[in-house]
Amino acid sequence: MMVGKIITTTIAIATTLSFFFISTPPKSYYHSQFISPSLSDNASISHHLFTLTRRPHLAGSPANAEAASYVLSTLSSNNIKSHLSEYAVLLTYPDSRSLTLIRPFPESPTTFNLQQEVYKGDPYADVADQVEPTFHAYAKSGTVKGLVAYVNYGRVEDYAMLKEMGINVSDAIVLARYGKIYRGDIIENAYDAGAIGVLIYTDRKDYGGGGGNTKWFPDDKWMPPSGVQVGTVFNGAGDPTTPGWPSTIEGCERLSVDEVEKGGDVPLIPSLPISGADGEEIIRSIGGVVADDDWQGDKDAPLYRIGPGPGIVDLSYKAKEVISTIQNVIGIIEGAEEPDRFVILGNHRDAWTFGAVDPNSGTAALLEVAERLGKLQKQGWKPRRTIIFCNWDAEEYGLVGSTEWVEENREMLASKVVAYLNVDIAVAGPGFQASATPQLDQLIIEATKQVQDPDNSSQTVYESWAQASNYPEIGRLGGGGSDYAAFVQHIGVPAIDISFGNGYPVYHSMYDDFVWMSNFGDPMFRRHAAAASIWGLVALRLADEVILSFNYDSYVNELQKSAEDLDTQLLDKSITLLPLFKSIEKMKTAAIQINGELEEIKENKGWAFMWKNQPWKLRKMNDRLMMAERALTDREGLSGRPWYKHLIYGPSKHNDYGSKSFPGIDDAVEIAKSLNTEDSWHSVQHEIWRVSRAITQASLVLRGELT
Repeated sequence: MMVGKIITTTIAIATTLSFFFISTPPKSYYHSQFISPSLSDNASISHHLFTLTRRPHLAGSPANAEAASYVLSTLSSNNIKSHLSEYAVLLTYPDSRSLTLIRPFPESPTTFNLQQEVYKGDPYADVADQVEPTFHAYAKSGTVKGLVAYVNYGRVEDYAMLKEMGINVSDAIVLARYGKIYRGDIIENAYDAGAIGVLIYTDRKDYGGGGGNTKWFPDDKWMPPSGVQVGTVFNGAGDPTTPGWPSTIEGCERLSVDEVEKGGDVPLIPSLPISGADGEEIIRSIGGVVADDDWQGDKDAPLYRIGPGPGIVDLSYKAKEVISTIQNVIGIIEGAEEPDRFVILGNHRDAWTFGAVDPNSGTAALLEVAERLGKLQKQGWKPRRTIIFCNWDAEEYGLVGSTEWVEENREMLASKVVAYLNVDIAVAGPGFQASATPQLDQLIIEATKQVQDPDNSSQTVYESWAQASNYPEIGRLGGGGSDYAAFVQHIGVPAIDISFGNGYPVYHSMYDDFVWMSNFGDPMFRRHAAAASIWGLVALRLADEVILSFNYDSYVNELQKSAEDLDTQLLDKSITLLPLFKSIEKMKTAAIQINGELEEIKENKGWAFMWKNQPWKLRKMNDRLMMAERALTDREGLSGRPWYKHLIYGPSKHNDYGSKSFPGIDDAVEIAKSLNTEDSWHSVQHEIWRVSRAITQASLVLRGELT
């Protein structure tokens, strides 16, 4: 009898021990581990950022190739199979440039040195000469001379005001300030107004701390007077010579430079970015009408007049055009159960100068996510779906690396990607920011509820975020400002973009370095760690949960709101929005239906039972959730902008950074208001029908049933 009890007890203990050692913890356990302090490493993040930003690393440079090797090595050392994906693309660099201001006699001309000054004690002084001279990528080469006119921010509405005032800037060189719209659109708007050249400066009012401020970097966060914001002026996406197809390294079809110019996405007049100090000196040479108060600078600035003249500017710029090799770094953790479903995390690596904020705060966060997932793999975690890390190159030139990769892998990505999770700038300061396609709103909110606020340990990121804007405000991904564009706007993949901070004064200047970050952006690197936690947690949930955490209720609400705004805009026009409202109602019905199906499964049998006994049903449901976004694209794309396929979210025609709902309708309305012809308003109605059909298609995908 005793022997039997001993044997029974021994078997029970053995069974318990076997379960303890062999059974795998639930995915939620690993998700909690991922955001635990034991896996987070602020010092490692700081080290990554310091290493990546030791030298300027512009796309196509040896320093950027070294940075690619560092990212590749870090991913590989964390058990992430990695490789380089290379492309041969057109990049431009400054060959020569000059700028002279000629004032009325007897004042002598001023030739600007166009230099960003090294400050006393600058630890990067020994490599400052590796910073490219200030320029605009893809700017038109040429020499122009003319009266200078001040045009505020260079927006369409600014030129409309000049027209009302009877001021003509034809054959003038215009001076615009950065701050409201994309620099490429500043130049395009100037060309449309008849200008022959453009200077864009960094106004102290927007970037220097305002009137009375006498401190700037390195003593404060503000842009120094000699600081210059450089950047691209290309209005497209990807390599300008291969629109719509990849610039493969082994050779490919290319457009000529003349063909690129005729395509309309590169400027046709020369331009230069200049400093706030140089901009103010030119302002002093302008006479004529005094600008309105909202066109003026800060209280210590000179009086802003519009001109043109009497100051004359002599501007010369010559570009070097080079077919350069760029390198995307791709790392893959293969999924254990659904390896053909991809969750992609993306950030770019190339920078105009040192890039501590833009983009390498994001690169450091990407490597932190990779290191934490490497530790989870050692604990036995394997993702259900494949996780892919993408470190893009040449983003600054026009989203080049990500666009070429998406174009090369278009069909695979369109059929297999669950979501794309972008972090360009991880940290520029305090305050969480998020943008997304609406079905991912709730997932972001839930992730922020699990992560401690890096600036207030007594609350979560969600609580701080909600307090700042009454309710968490989530933007949309219609702008062309970062690498989500190819995924959302070209192939229709659900996506997010997150960061801490909303803009920073030394943007795209040589002062965006490790010193600025460690003094002003994130001294303790807690915001970096929090960004990595939110980013990785969203990725883990999308990669691991049996059913995708997509909520289309939010999408329906967004569509309804956008349609109502459009209805108000077109109230006095003979346009009907009935097809649009009907299609949104269909989308609402489809969302209610799939939500009901999900609840029924959860209440009755649960995901685990269904995955074991009817896996095809869950797969079908996930496909419906994943593919509905694809249905919102149209193969013909936007009218005049065929690369942009998404009919709900796309960039504004006159501000590439601006996000527009129904961009095709918006473009058509703008044209119709200008022409006011029957045909132009008929085009508006056509675009409304196009959007309505796309939403109806998305509804059918969500329902998962044929008509």
